[in-house]
Amino acid sequence: MDNDFAAGEETTFVNDEVSGIIKEAIETTVGGNAYTHNKVNQWTSSIVEECLTQLTKLNKPFKYIVNCVMMQKNGAGLHLANSCYWDNSTDGSCTVRWENKTLYCIVTVFGLAI
Repeated sequence: MDNDFAAGEETTFVNDEVSGIIKEAIETTVGGNAYTHNKVNQWTSSIVEECLTQLTKLNKPFKYIVNCVMMQKNGAGLHLANSCYWDNSTDGSCTVRWENKTLYCIVTVFGLAI
């Protein structure tokens, strides 16, 4: 019975696990740094690459899509929407909204079972 649970865990998108990976990637990359226009491209690329690296290390049968939006805190509005056609029993998504004093960072990971 334990093997059945472990096998199910292997092929399931685990939100808590992915959320932890996203938060760690953002904290490591941005941390307490102030918003710096010249560094945003580097930061977003680094966050996306780190998420993909850590997700791949999980060795789960998924294709991953990682999206990162970074925005300076200046009172402007931002609206995001995503839509997918997938298998609810295996596929999933996780969105993390992170902020410090000067910026917002929103990362979404989609996991699609192979």
